Amino acid sequence: MNADERVAIRAAVLTCTGDPGLDGANARQVRYLPDAVVVLADGHIEATAPAEALLPALGEGVRLLDRRGSILVPGFVDAHVHYPQVDVIASHGTQLLDWLERFTFPAERAFANRVHAEATARFFLDRLLEVGTTTAAVFATVHTASVDALFEAAEPLGMALIAGKCHMDRHAPEGLTDTLEGGLAEARRLIARWHGGGARGRFRYAITPRFAVTSTPEQLVALGALAEEQPSVYVQSHVAENHAEIEAVARLFPGHRSYLEVYDRAGLVRERSLWAHCIYLDDADRARLTAAGASPVFCPTSNLFLGSGLYDLARAVGAGNRVAMGSDVGGGTGYSILTTLAEGYKVQQLLGQTLSPAYALYLATLGGATALGLAAEIGSIEPGKWADFVLLDPAATPLLARRTALPHARHDPLDTFFALMMLGDDRAVAETWIAGRCVRHRASEALGVAGG
Repeated sequence: MNADERVAIRAAVLTCTGDPGLDGANARQVRYLPDAVVVLADGHIEATAPAEALLPALGEGVRLLDRRGSILVPGFVDAHVHYPQVDVIASHGTQLLDWLERFTFPAERAFANRVHAEATARFFLDRLLEVGTTTAAVFATVHTASVDALFEAAEPLGMALIAGKCHMDRHAPEGLTDTLEGGLAEARRLIARWHGGGARGRFRYAITPRFAVTSTPEQLVALGALAEEQPSVYVQSHVAENHAEIEAVARLFPGHRSYLEVYDRAGLVRERSLWAHCIYLDDADRARLTAAGASPVFCPTSNLFLGSGLYDLARAVGAGNRVAMGSDVGGGTGYSILTTLAEGYKVQQLLGQTLSPAYALYLATLGGATALGLAAEIGSIEPGKWADFVLLDPAATPLLARRTALPHARHDPLDTFFALMMLGDDRAVAETWIAGRCVRHRASEALGVAGG
């Protein structure tokens, strides 16, 4: 496909145009076109409309791809994932702090080797594409080469990627700590190289203290000053994930009202800051996130696998928090945002709450984009936005085919999406498109496609 070629795709379109509400009551914010055409040009969506209205106006210079039988949805947003933890996934046995010592830190030391970092980055990005993730906020390691390797591997894809090197200056093994000044200098060099860069200018840098346990107060304050100096960069870290972690932070930072306040006093709780887990925040903390324009990231597969706890999504949404979803591999047990949503649904059930299919779609797409401050660019199928989207196959497996062929599913696109969310995985992702180009294609007899 030529970069300047205009392409049109015919498929069903399912997208949020706004927040449908946790219970899905605001149904007007979900748009469904059972037979639509989406026109792409220069990496963006040029038009989207019912097929009967748009087909006659396409003209001879547009290449039409027939994907009827599939559902075109915005590309999925993964707001918290660790690319160096590819080889940590499914490691048996313990909760957070011991798990870090036994599995994570040893795996991350290998990223001092640039060849290893490059190979892992390529493998990691392949995993994102196969599950339909087109935008991600990613942790690297303390090594600058790990950041360079990731961005360089992502550059040919043209994807929106947020990433940064970890900062740790205590309570971490030799080879995984940096000095305060050395770490700041490395971060500044990486910001200058990558922030706003990439082939299409879609890379963003994230100042990334691993978590409060592995940073001295001085390092956190210095990183907060760097964030003030560089207001367009992101901040990402972990907070209130695990009881033992919270107790450790209280010992290391006496005199703070809460774990979140440790970061807040350092100047790190602000717009474009992403806080993974947030399980044990209180109402004052949630209010502070909203006031600051900061975003919590719900990581249900990791929270369950490490026995950390159940995230109260309803309380967060009620406080006005802009929540995003995170796979959190390697604590998380898979890259699929569909699977992550399914586990999130079960967590809410355990809390006596609900997660509607409409809000699940929102969390994975426009809600994630909103949390990342990127809703003007991605998250919905609308003219002017980047052409980042996924073609889902509701007949990807025999079980899905049977479930989505039921009468109520055929007449309710959100019921079909819910079935895809609960029963789907990478097999349900027929194609992944980034910046108007198909970057991953899974041959599917049900869709009748064998090439671009």
